[in-house]
Amino acid sequence: MALKLWRLRSRLRPDDPVPVVRAAGGVVRRTKNGSTEYALVHRPRYDDWSLPKGKLDPGETDEETAQREVEEETGVRAELLDELSSTRYPDRKGRVKQVRYWLMEPADGKAPKFRPNHEIDEMRWCSAADAGKLLDHEHDRKLIAEAEALP
Repeated sequence: MALKLWRLRSRLRPDDPVPVVRAAGGVVRRTKNGSTEYALVHRPRYDDWSLPKGKLDPGETDEETAQREVEEETGVRAELLDELSSTRYPDRKGRVKQVRYWLMEPADGKAPKFRPNHEIDEMRWCSAADAGKLLDHEHDRKLIAEAEALP
């Protein structure tokens, strides 16, 4: 990742700001039959498994974005708990993408109403161990481990 950021910065003039795309998401956990599970989403565009996240809409806070994106991508209306580590990485357009994450839990106790769409075609609840095997990105696996360490 550091090499990719260096390449991006090397293409810019010294006085050019590095464009940053802001996004937010959630590590959504639930307890079912005494076991903790995490919500993962499959993105057909990238053919990858990741945590729910998305870009901020104009006038939206990071927290509002995290809750909106989680609900849009998983069907879960979730409450924010602890803020987790943020990630920064170059996106496909050469910009720096910064994503803030929160540990979240379903707020209303209702069953999620996941509906596949063009961005997310599948959602799964997985144990931390299974999530570690399914997730495609190391930063997502680190976030699951970070969530596991919290009460």
